[in-house]
Amino acid sequence: MAPAHESSTAARERRRVTPRDARRFAAQWIRASPGTHFWLLILIVTSGIVAVVSPHVRSYLLHHVSTNLVQLRQHPLRVLFASALWIETPSGLVLYFLLFELIHAPAERWLGTWRWLVVVATAHIGATLVSEKAVMFGIRDQRLPRSLAHTVDIGVSYGLAGIVGVLTYLVPRPWRWGYLLGVLGFFGYPLLGDATYTDLGHFTAALIGLSCYAITPPGRAREKSG
Repeated sequence: MAPAHESSTAARERRRVTPRDARRFAAQWIRASPGTHFWLLILIVTSGIVAVVSPHVRSYLLHHVSTNLVQLRQHPLRVLFASALWIETPSGLVLYFLLFELIHAPAERWLGTWRWLVVVATAHIGATLVSEKAVMFGIRDQRLPRSLAHTVDIGVSYGLAGIVGVLTYLVPRPWRWGYLLGVLGFFGYPLLGDATYTDLGHFTAALIGLSCYAITPPGRAREKSG
């Protein structure tokens, strides 16, 4: 029988994570969520462009891909797609990188790439249209300045809010109800005060994610909900 200290040494050797193990895990993680990481790659490139161009060019680019009222009226399909590929502040890329890895990647692994993409696209488009309709009514009723028709409105947060909503169905009972209350509280609380059209968009996107139960996979979490 091997001495205790030799067994302990062998156990430590088995538990040691090598750089090769880390690379293998990273490669497997990326392969299991390709959409998330391709989107991140695009954001890295576009954020780099925003960071190096002149302020005049940056303003032109961001207005060109914004889902404001003017651009939605003139180029709806282009801006609905392109607006999700840019962020206004390159310094926010680190935060979005973490959110993509913590929220989008697990959701894509669970849903599968195509169902994940359906939720993201539906939340992004639906929330954009609802929030911009609110802007249009606000301008018409003279509650909002007309300059909002030309404002910069880009980013990935509506799609992210939609995924936060649909992840409710991955959380098993009884924790699911606490998670759901947290989601509704986080996105709904700003609407009780001096809410912006962006706050309305985030809440709408989360509700859209919650409405996507039918396309979630019939895994363990869904079976427990039945």
